[in-house]
Amino acid sequence: MSPKEDAIAFKQKGNAAFASHDWPKAIDFYSQAIELDDKDPSFYCNRAQAQIKLESYGYAIADATKAIELDESYVKAYYRRAVANTAILKSREALKDFKTVVKKEPNNKDARLRLADCEKSVRRVEFLRAIEVEDPPSAFEGLDIDSIAVDAAYDGVNLENEMTQKFIDNMIKRFKDGKQIHRKYVYQIISAVWKIVYDEPTMVEFEVEKGHTLTVCGDTHGQFYDLLEIFRLNGFPTESHHYLFNGDFVDRGSWSTEVALLLYAYKWLYPKAFFLNRGNHETDDMNRVYGFEGECKAKYTERVFKLFSESFSALPLATLIGKQYFVLHGGLFSDDKISLDDIRNLNRHSQRQPGQQGLMMEMLWTDPQTTPGRGPSKRGVGLQFGPDVTKRFCDANGLKAIIRSHEVRMEGYEVEHGGRCVTVFSAPRYCDATENKGAYINIRPDLKLNFHKFNAVPHPDIKPM
Repeated sequence: MSPKEDAIAFKQKGNAAFASHDWPKAIDFYSQAIELDDKDPSFYCNRAQAQIKLESYGYAIADATKAIELDESYVKAYYRRAVANTAILKSREALKDFKTVVKKEPNNKDARLRLADCEKSVRRVEFLRAIEVEDPPSAFEGLDIDSIAVDAAYDGVNLENEMTQKFIDNMIKRFKDGKQIHRKYVYQIISAVWKIVYDEPTMVEFEVEKGHTLTVCGDTHGQFYDLLEIFRLNGFPTESHHYLFNGDFVDRGSWSTEVALLLYAYKWLYPKAFFLNRGNHETDDMNRVYGFEGECKAKYTERVFKLFSESFSALPLATLIGKQYFVLHGGLFSDDKISLDDIRNLNRHSQRQPGQQGLMMEMLWTDPQTTPGRGPSKRGVGLQFGPDVTKRFCDANGLKAIIRSHEVRMEGYEVEHGGRCVTVFSAPRYCDATENKGAYINIRPDLKLNFHKFNAVPHPDIKPM
């Protein structure tokens, strides 16, 4: 066959991999097609769609842009570039492309809907910017929980002044039955945990004692039934079985409030044995786009979202395990001079949202790359760091490795950078669209990493909000 025919064959293999939800394999096949024929815009456009599925939005924008350069009339490429820009909250850039799609295909109903949504998003951003105040009052100010009555018709376990396992067990049952807990108890849980985590250091430092286990989990993203599967397989939290959830508890899944409330309830029950790091989805702008704000309003009240938002901004950004494993949601930094002491000294309370640059943003957003040095982010936000960056950071700070989350891994976890960078992701069959496993890591006093993989479990057919 000619190179062009071989390229088409690779594209067809990529399409088959895409159809089976194996996004990395699809990208590999499309890339091989491009190597043989770099003038066919469909190869770039198809790869852009697979990059979108992997949340590599920066790469998707680059591929869609290349497809447009090769064929300015390629409507699908404009659409995919718009979708990718929307995903990284660049609504104005997306708006231009959605308008182009609608102009070229006026009968495209999906594009017209996306355009309308994008226009609303731009207006909302402008409105929020117009009413933004430099130092907003606390959402907890004026919250009189004691004055809220729980009516006699409420059929759940009552929550007094302390969290109990009995309440948690009943809460889990209620959530599985499609019920909520009373609004008063939601306020109590968030308020109690906010006070606990606010007083924790920016980097929690933890030793695994004899006879104890620490389980590190990655993103759970509102996948409540898969969270319960972790506890079923690995044991529920206790005073001697510690858990660390490494951010991104909410958004995308259909049960973000349930996941957040369950994790918060255990944090309240075991404040010195259950730990939560902040992820890039524990932020206002992501919650507005990816569902958590809407879910809070639909299931409870707008104030519930505001309380969660303020509590998210109080969460620690990292955990140091046994002085050997540095755990944070995203990854390493743009500057080799950053040390663990810089993390210890970072005042996270002075900056509620991570913004587009700086130490907090990098801790929540960066990703590893296979090549040395640093590079632009495949997401379009943050940066990427190579194995040499990881080695220098670990060596300078006396670490065995960093443990991070933030990215789907088809086997649930991946060890890279010569064993110094570990990614763990705990949302199997992510978004009901990616055929990945979930994973968690058990760490005992010997500080060896014991990896466990698990599959997604069935759940009610309820779409995310």
